[in-house]
Amino acid sequence: MKPIVTALFTALFFLPGNAAHAAEGMPSMASSVAQMIFGLVIVLAALFGVLAMLRKLQGGRTHLVGGLKVIGATSVGPRERVVLVTVGSKVLVLGVTPGRVNALHTLEASELPLAPEPSPAAPNDFAARLRQMLEKRHAG
Repeated sequence: MKPIVTALFTALFFLPGNAAHAAEGMPSMASSVAQMIFGLVIVLAALFGVLAMLRKLQGGRTHLVGGLKVIGATSVGPRERVVLVTVGSKVLVLGVTPGRVNALHTLEASELPLAPEPSPAAPNDFAARLRQMLEKRHAG
């Protein structure tokens, strides 16, 4: 009785499902791994192909243009901004909306007012004031 159960178990779980596979025998582990790696290579090649196509469709957006630097920007509406851009020795004031960019004004870089630098005394004043408050607290 035991040999029959063993033979049925072997037939159900280890033999291929159809007659064509039965003639070939079980696929080896190496061929299974090779097939898996081949499929992975195909999927990765397709992924890189799609990414390359997307880059081409975007146009020149991925290329950096030398000499442009955004100095600052501020929002003037829900979807509108004013942007300062340096191009060489010129500073462009641009109005940017979702569908349009307008040149509002052009300045020389020397005409642009420099932002005031924070004074180094400000952190020291805070530290001195904090120290005073802590001393008062511990004394009282």
